[in-house]
Amino acid sequence: MELFDLYDSERNKTGRTMEKGTPVPKGYYRMVVHVCIFDNDGRMLIQQRQPFKHSWSGMWDVSVGGSSVSGDTSLAAAMRETSEELGVQLAPDELRRVLTVQRESVFDDIYIIQKDLDEPALKLQEKEVAQVKWADAAEIKSMLRDGVFIPYHESLIDLLFFMRNHDGVRTAEDKT
Repeated sequence: MELFDLYDSERNKTGRTMEKGTPVPKGYYRMVVHVCIFDNDGRMLIQQRQPFKHSWSGMWDVSVGGSSVSGDTSLAAAMRETSEELGVQLAPDELRRVLTVQRESVFDDIYIIQKDLDEPALKLQEKEVAQVKWADAAEIKSMLRDGVFIPYHESLIDLLFFMRNHDGVRTAEDKT
């Protein structure tokens, strides 16, 4: 049985948990994480979800995504999910959280990492990931329009590609 910590709207742990597969109680939030891995050519590693997955079956997604389990910090969840889904061990200082999206019942923390990975050497989690490939922003947005990528806003894809080599959002301070 997998348990998720519940948070209030200010992202404070409430001391309550919920079981995977049950709805988040009204007024509470759970935490999910996404990790976007970019190579030195500026492409993102994307994964195709297994066709038998309950949600977003067979669709393409960013490099890694998953839920924070009870006791996880956001960073620990990002590292664990990357290890589970791709077989890649990361150090905490390799990941940079660039965005948190708060939506109904979820805090979604998005991390970016720059790391060249050898695609054939990855150990894909068979129950989650069907395949992976490297893609640039144009290809991902084309996949979005074709309905084969989880339906993120195209502007989010643009932001993720921008943030891969920029630190912050103030252009006057960012000389890159």
